[in-house]
Amino acid sequence: MTSQRDLKIAILMMVIFLVTGIICYASFTPPAPEEPIRLMFQNKGGKVLFTHSGHIGNYSLDCIDCHHNDDGTYNCSQCHEETGDESMPSRADAFHSQCKGCHEERGSGPVECNSCHSLL
Repeated sequence: MTSQRDLKIAILMMVIFLVTGIICYASFTPPAPEEPIRLMFQNKGGKVLFTHSGHIGNYSLDCIDCHHNDDGTYNCSQCHEETGDESMPSRADAFHSQCKGCHEERGSGPVECNSCHSLL
């Protein structure tokens, strides 16, 4: 028969192994990728899920192909906000021109509204 002391030692050992496992698991998580894999854009027309890694990997696109500025500005809304400035297209117009224009030019990819926009 096991004594209370043996039971306490067994429980203590289990706790030590559990804590050690959690610490090891947490310390060896892979680093986040430098580039986003997927992006979810929220807008009035419905959510748009953009597969960033798919466009780069499948179509051999360079950053400058979509991000027309190479100054490190990769968030479209930094420049393309609804400011009323006629010389700067709105974010929606910039997206539609860039994305839909590329799809039409290459003859692949969605061009209809509900192909990208979903009302989830």
